[in-house]
Amino acid sequence: MTTPLTVAVLGPGGVGGLIGALLARDGHRVVCLAGESTAAALNEGGLHVESARYGDFSAAVEADTLLRLPVDAVFVAVKQTALEPALDRVPADVLGDATVIPLLNGLDHLDVLRGRYPAARVVAGTIRVESTRTAPGRILHGSPFADIQLAAPLEDFADSLRKAGLGATLRTDETSMLWEKLAFLAPFALLTTRHRADAGTVRSDLRPELVAVVDEITAVARAAGAAVTSGDVLAFFDRSPRSMKSSMQRDAEAGRPLELDAIGGAVLRAAAVHGIDAPATARLVADVARETGRRV
Repeated sequence: MTTPLTVAVLGPGGVGGLIGALLARDGHRVVCLAGESTAAALNEGGLHVESARYGDFSAAVEADTLLRLPVDAVFVAVKQTALEPALDRVPADVLGDATVIPLLNGLDHLDVLRGRYPAARVVAGTIRVESTRTAPGRILHGSPFADIQLAAPLEDFADSLRKAGLGATLRTDETSMLWEKLAFLAPFALLTTRHRADAGTVRSDLRPELVAVVDEITAVARAAGAAVTSGDVLAFFDRSPRSMKSSMQRDAEAGRPLELDAIGGAVLRAAAVHGIDAPATARLVADVARETGRRV
């Protein structure tokens, strides 16, 4: 039997709340770190998940505004736009030997985390999932997958994630792992947000623009050292649920801050470093920035 873990979740929203609920349901101790009102709601009512894959269920968790005890692992599941202030909830001297696993979009967050915590304990991670917080403690999981990748040999930890119901894959190439995620996420987020369309509409009605952007971004990814092809990205796009929306699109619809710089900006900065033209991507980023009043 797997030894129960103590896991902190910084940002129990759509992604962090789903992970926390699944681990708590499987018998692990889960501590959610959030603002006062969200922490109070979670301490009173726990996490509630609606999911075609996992069923509808509730799980009791602990919640606080600050990490006050050593843990085995911390999932950092806030948006890039809220990362710096959120990290104040996780004092470095409390962590002990905890593994810090960021599940943020983009590339730049790893330098931030490795500057604040022991660099060797910060493990690059990615997740592919559509999951949304509809209210404090209430999570709507809409995709048929919730797959985590970790760039470290964490075999026992990955087994715990799998037992809880998550997909868990261990990788040896951090760069490839991050770019494989970004090569899908950037066109998905930018196109769905710009055109106010779901994945099915993008891959059918907007196919030429999708292909142009994917071609540019995979060229940047390969220049950065990742073996990413347009065919692989488009194939994943074509397998995705037609009704799937990006988190950036949902944030735009709700008037929340966008991860435009973390996603689109990261691609354009890497393109500039490697001397690759990305006009279709640059146009999309500029259009989203103009329409939403954001700057990159």
